[in-house]
Amino acid sequence: MHDLTKKSVSARLGRIEGQIGGLRRMVAEDRYCVDILTQINAVRAALHKVEGEILKDHVAHCVAGAFASGNRVEQQRKVEELVETVGRMTK
Repeated sequence: MHDLTKKSVSARLGRIEGQIGGLRRMVAEDRYCVDILTQINAVRAALHKVEGEILKDHVAHCVAGAFASGNRVEQQRKVEELVETVGRMTK
């Protein structure tokens, strides 16, 4: 993973950790269910952004590297891996 992506993802994950802590407190404090569900949705959206950022980095470096290498076997492997990964992400 590219250093800039790693730094950004790490910062986002730190914020998500904070959100999860907030969710724990909300549950412990018996907060209104809709408020908890709203926070869960916010965490899901934040994770989705992290996922997208890592996927973009993977395509820009790993997949692009396979194509730059000219190795057809490696290119095909990276394409298949990418299709499988995106398929899992969209379930």
